[in-house]
Amino acid sequence: MYPILFKIPLFGLFGREFIPVHGYGVLVALGFLVGSWYVQREAKREREDPAKALDLVFYIIIAAIFGSRILFVLVAERDLFFQNPLHLFKIWQGGLVFYGGLVASLFVSWWYLKRHHLPLLKFCDFFVPAVALGHAIGRLGCFFSGCCYGRSLLHDAWYALIFPSDINSLAPPGIPLYPTQLMESAAEFLVFLGLNWKLHRKSFDGQILSLYLMSYAVVRFALEFLRGDPERGFVFGTDFSTSQLIAFILFAIGLGLYLNKKKCEKL
Repeated sequence: MYPILFKIPLFGLFGREFIPVHGYGVLVALGFLVGSWYVQREAKREREDPAKALDLVFYIIIAAIFGSRILFVLVAERDLFFQNPLHLFKIWQGGLVFYGGLVASLFVSWWYLKRHHLPLLKFCDFFVPAVALGHAIGRLGCFFSGCCYGRSLLHDAWYALIFPSDINSLAPPGIPLYPTQLMESAAEFLVFLGLNWKLHRKSFDGQILSLYLMSYAVVRFALEFLRGDPERGFVFGTDFSTSQLIAFILFAIGLGLYLNKKKCEKL
């Protein structure tokens, strides 16, 4: 629960006394670094070019950041975008939705791998465990900053999170909340462990990708019922969030990939 981990003193240089180092940014960056390490390791094991894999990681990072930002703005800040389209690029103000980054990353991966005549599903299979691992770490950043917080609890349960009022958190202070950030981080880490185990025992290319799409869709769909932040957006005038709609679609895609093994072999 520390939005700012520490401050780097500048002693008045550039008109500033210090530079704050935010926990959210540190953990998201750490997630990307650990994911990149995992991808390079698995590329070598799969006898694929680690340099090509690292190049793809770079494109995925860019796509993930902007895709996450675009979906957030479209869902939560459309009015600001129409007033000033450049608002879309104000990433430093926060506002990132994981599913936007995931969808953008999948499209960029398809473009890059096709362009370089690399096996699409084989690469995706050893990339998605890294996505789950990096996401597990990055979601801890949400805990530090207080975003993506849970609904309020009727009583102060042992598992409740109560954010203090003196740390400038995004979550409402002094109220027991569902620990949705920690729950999703733990679930993503379990997904990573399962995918990493299955990766070395898979029966066809595309199997790990399909399992990831289905498993994370279930996790996200369920946890959305416990979320309390209002910026998620809801669809069709119901209580279903935008992320739940995307989860439903990606689960169907993952299930389709899993059931069509022969078609996967051609990709």
